[in-house]
Amino acid sequence: MRRLVILLNLAIIILAGCSPRAKVTSSQTLKDSGKIEEALETINEAIDPNNENAEKTLNWPRTWEVRGEIFQAIFQSDDEKIKKLSDEPLTEAFNSYKKALSLDENGKTSNTLKVKLTLLTNDLTNQAVEAFNDADYAKALTSFEQILDIQSLDIIKADNPGAVDTVILYNAGLAAYNAQDYTKAIDYYKESAKYEYGGAKTYSLIANAYQMNKDTLGALDALQQGFEKYPNDNVILTSMIQLYLDMKKTEDAMKYLDMAIKQDPDNATFHFAQGTLHEKMEQMDEAIAAYTKAINSDKEFFNAYYNLGALYYNEGVKQIEYANSIPTSENQRYQAELAKADEWFRKSLPYMEKCYELDPDDKMTLESLKNLYYRLKDMDNYNKMLELLDQ
Repeated sequence: MRRLVILLNLAIIILAGCSPRAKVTSSQTLKDSGKIEEALETINEAIDPNNENAEKTLNWPRTWEVRGEIFQAIFQSDDEKIKKLSDEPLTEAFNSYKKALSLDENGKTSNTLKVKLTLLTNDLTNQAVEAFNDADYAKALTSFEQILDIQSLDIIKADNPGAVDTVILYNAGLAAYNAQDYTKAIDYYKESAKYEYGGAKTYSLIANAYQMNKDTLGALDALQQGFEKYPNDNVILTSMIQLYLDMKKTEDAMKYLDMAIKQDPDNATFHFAQGTLHEKMEQMDEAIAAYTKAINSDKEFFNAYYNLGALYYNEGVKQIEYANSIPTSENQRYQAELAKADEWFRKSLPYMEKCYELDPDDKMTLESLKNLYYRLKDMDNYNKMLELLDQ
């Protein structure tokens, strides 16, 4: 057996010396026998322009096809020493196969290259997924883009000219977004949306990428397109509402909130958002009704309890300010108006106490309760709040 191996190696050496193209065959044989490092050295000699014998191999399609195979073998190897032979073996493989295609004017190698490019797509997919999971988003993006490049080649498209790999397009968008290449993310997401991949969520992702690019109008346009296509999707509606809120366009936000509530009447967040908008527009009765609906939809919605309690408290403070504006000569009227403030404070108290029940460590709740107990002359609870606040 050992004698056979020696003879085989001698045959390879003899063959390599017979003609320049024999080096390519030798490289293939070395690769197939697991001698990747030797195969790489041999194929590099065949494409070295400084090598006088490379003249007949440098522009031979088969040379580059074999080179591509060798780099794929480097990627697939479990041997760390072999893996260190190239930082980007699949990129080298892809470039080699493209070079082979460009040199093959008669299409003699198109069938074998089609198979190898298909196998390369599998390797690139594995590399992209692994890179994405390792948070190497730039590498994942490059891999996804190379898959798209392969799919755009004529020999690949020939079998199914109209095929579009929406999964790869979408994943390229995700990788680009995470790599902070928001312009590319927008392009890939838009292409995905064109084929309705990802549904309404894709439009929200487009809008997010626009916002990361500081393009609020682009984000709004994407969401409006999404809303026209998916008018019943809460993801789009919620994103539009938030964007209008960020833009301080209260009336537009309210319009879409009304739509959202009609679609999802038990959504506490929608009612809460509507309450904050009504309060901002000084529509206090409507704000109280909205906060109450939010609480009825979610009995542990801390912010809804707090905002309603704060609204009542602030109305009490306004009432005190009004009472203080009354001339000192009208004491009876002053006392009557001042008493109205206590009514607001009493309305506020149960909501603030509920906040304390839900989150006993919240400092703003403790401060609010301290002030309420003081206003309502409940000194025992007032002192308790002072202790909790270390005052």
